[in-house]
Amino acid sequence: MHFRRTMLRRGLAGAVLASAALLTGAALPAQAWEPTKQVTFIIPAGTGGGADQMARFIQGVVGKHNLMKQPVVVINKAGGAGAEGFLEVKKSKGDAHQIIITLSNLFTTPLATGVPFNWKDMTPVAMLALDQFILWVNSDTPYKTAKDYIEAVKAGDDKKFKMGGTGSKQEDQIITVALEGVTGGRKFTYVPFAGGGAVAVQLVGKHVDSTVNNPIEAVAQWRAGSLRPLCIFDDKRSTYTTKVTGAMAWSDIPTCKESGVNVDYQMLRGIFMPAGVTKDQVAFYVDLFKKVRETPDWKEFMEKGAFNNTFMAGDEYAKWVEAAEKRHYELMKSAGFLAAGK
Repeated sequence: MHFRRTMLRRGLAGAVLASAALLTGAALPAQAWEPTKQVTFIIPAGTGGGADQMARFIQGVVGKHNLMKQPVVVINKAGGAGAEGFLEVKKSKGDAHQIIITLSNLFTTPLATGVPFNWKDMTPVAMLALDQFILWVNSDTPYKTAKDYIEAVKAGDDKKFKMGGTGSKQEDQIITVALEGVTGGRKFTYVPFAGGGAVAVQLVGKHVDSTVNNPIEAVAQWRAGSLRPLCIFDDKRSTYTTKVTGAMAWSDIPTCKESGVNVDYQMLRGIFMPAGVTKDQVAFYVDLFKKVRETPDWKEFMEKGAFNNTFMAGDEYAKWVEAAEKRHYELMKSAGFLAAGK
């Protein structure tokens, strides 16, 4: 009898401990992290540009396919050539409900302005793609190739030709300075605008002579017959062969090198989080963006914008970013764009 009472007491004690464990979660396996409130998706650039279009597209895909329980809210913080957005993430250490899409101002803004920010102040999540650049002119101009246009610049007065771009001392102006290496000493008058969408509109309106817009920023105007692509700043042509206009696909645009313009440049489209987040939190977003990339919507978006559909995460992504920072430093040093003390 005594033995039975002892076992009963032990059984009851075990039940109490099990119940306590259920209440506290102490004995349960750890659950994968996921957002518990809305996720703020910051764009360190203006509306209408490539980063803005991609972030808003991702927001729509996540909602359409129910890839996350909580909503995604997109916010543009373009001030200071994107510094406003990056500093917002820097001060939000440990906040896993905030992500930011990046472009080349991840490197160019701190290097050109001296703003107290570096990509290492954030946590790399994933590279979504690499964005191309194309030399565009208005379709009413006589220039059919990049060589035609460069020869016209050479023959004109210094600073006669206007190049429209996004921001000052950013990727568009870096490419412009690189082009000046093949114009026989002639320089462009570089005209900065707030976003890639505005740049394309200015070229359609003939307020500038050329631009180096991303494909997605000018594809609508190309399809409408208002703009003409002269060359793509890559060492190989695009792989997309579906016709964009009645006569041309992205793959029909020659590389700038094919026209004797030895300039190439591609831009990061990637995701970062604030510093101080956990591996589980980073893993959630890596998995989320893998799901986004598996949708037919993403494949269509990649082709529409002629993106280099490259994905990286983890150490591979961090190493790529570190190498890209070094390359931008050298490019900006050569262009004379570095802030004092850099």
